[in-house]
Amino acid sequence: MENLKQMIDEAVGFIRTKTKDSPKLGIILGTGLGGLAKAVKREFEIPYDQIPHFPVSTVESHAGKLLIGMVGGKRVVAMEGRFHLYEGYTLKQVTFPVRVMKALGIETLIVSNAAGGLNPQFNKGDIVLMTDHINFQGDNPLIGKNDDTMGPRFPDMFNAYDMDLRNLAIQVSIDEKIPIQKGVYVGVTGPTLETAAEYRMMRILGGDLVGMSTVPEVIVARHQGTKVLGFSVVTDMGLPDALEACSHQKIVAVAEIAGPKLSRLIEKIVERMS
Repeated sequence: MENLKQMIDEAVGFIRTKTKDSPKLGIILGTGLGGLAKAVKREFEIPYDQIPHFPVSTVESHAGKLLIGMVGGKRVVAMEGRFHLYEGYTLKQVTFPVRVMKALGIETLIVSNAAGGLNPQFNKGDIVLMTDHINFQGDNPLIGKNDDTMGPRFPDMFNAYDMDLRNLAIQVSIDEKIPIQKGVYVGVTGPTLETAAEYRMMRILGGDLVGMSTVPEVIVARHQGTKVLGFSVVTDMGLPDALEACSHQKIVAVAEIAGPKLSRLIEKIVERMS
């Protein structure tokens, strides 16, 4: 991905053959949360494999489509499915769509994911407002030569999850009577779920949630000056002294049940964004 800017231009050029609009809001839909796509009053959709240089989703429950349409009265571009390090992609490939969305015009990115709960006060199905993250992926999408036109060499991760957007999300959750938790997300590579000892370590280090995505996307978003709001759905509990067997199918099932609540919450938040 040495010619990153050229690749972005080619991807955007193709998307512009479908629409000339410039959405100000981007949304990434995580595992089992494809139902959120129903909230998008879509004008058109493009399979990832048609967009120049886009990776292709290989994970069950990730539809692999870019959607353009309206949510909460605002024009959005939404990813119905994302990419992961464990699929064999580099982090520059994983985060390429975030660069493309910026070039299309977005100023704010809403990320969502399914995550394991580390905090014993959480329950399966809870919606958690992400307040911060810990990068345990052993990599960073900004490693390598920096293009100063895209962002600074040493971006500050202060306010990575925008405080004003978080305050708005909390107020909307109260008004709409949709309970939410708050927590720190630990990003790991996967694809294995964690051992009891790993869950215990992450909790000691300050993690409330653990998952295999999101962190690289947020790093790139902040590098390019895009504000971020993040949500997790707790799909399984990583409590080391009360651990139960889990599977991807169970994770997807819980995410799909919680999806409508998160969809309504996001729609109402978007309505009230300035």
